Amino acid sequence: MVREPARSFRDLIVWQKGHRFVLSVYLLSSQFPKSEMYSLTSQFRRAAISIPANIAEGFKKRSQVDKARYMNIAQGSIEECKYYLILAEDLGYGDIITLESQIEEVSKLLESLTKSILNT
Repeated sequence: MVREPARSFRDLIVWQKGHRFVLSVYLLSSQFPKSEMYSLTSQFRRAAISIPANIAEGFKKRSQVDKARYMNIAQGSIEECKYYLILAEDLGYGDIITLESQIEEVSKLLESLTKSILNT
C-alpha cells in the first residue's frame, strides 16, 4: 500500500503519536505532588512538548539536513523524557508502563523518518 505524501505535519503518524504522548505526560504529571510544579512537572512537560513541536518545525524546512536536524532535536527530547519516566517511577509518582511503550514507539518512528529524510 502506497501512502500519499504528508501535506501537513499533522498527517505524520510520528507527530500524531508524539502528540498523544504529550497528552499522556500531562495526565501523569497532573498527579505529581505540588512541590514538583516548578521542577519535574515543568521539565517533563517541556521536554515532551518539544518532541512533536520539533517534528512540526522540521516538517517545513526545505533541506534534508535542516529537516534531519529538527528530528534529531526531537530524538534528544525523547531521551530526556525517558529519564523523567525513570525518575517519576523511582519517586513513586505513578505508573509509567503505558508512557514507556508510547515513547519507544515514537522513537522508532522518528528514527525511520530521519533515515527516510537522509536517504532522499
